[in-house]
Amino acid sequence: QVQLVESGGSSVQAGGSLRLSCVASENIFSINAMGWYRQAPGKQREFVAAITSGGITNYVDSVKGRFTISRDNDKNTVYLQLNSLKSEDTAVYYCNAVAYYGGRFNPSVDFGSWGQGTRVTVSS
Repeated sequence: QVQLVESGGSSVQAGGSLRLSCVASENIFSINAMGWYRQAPGKQREFVAAITSGGITNYVDSVKGRFTISRDNDKNTVYLQLNSLKSEDTAVYYCNAVAYYGGRFNPSVDFGSWGQGTRVTVSS
């Protein structure tokens, strides 16, 4: 079972930037894709971004052009660079595996083993 530890969240002003990190407890190289999700207060968790082991990426429309996902398989780490932050980006951010087959991501598949998340608060 993979253990995931997210970090890097903070309180920032609108327009600011953050870099989130997610370290997996075991080799994630064999996991086809990893991704980031977020849960805003009073809302359901939503998919944000994903990346395959080969570097193919996918983003929810609301973050395209502002967020960048990357991964370092040697460090068992997935990153999410958040730029041009908006108040609506305020949420707890989680990472997890993301299903990827047939050339498509399927973020609705829940692999479980969610970490504690890292909180991002954007003030305007």
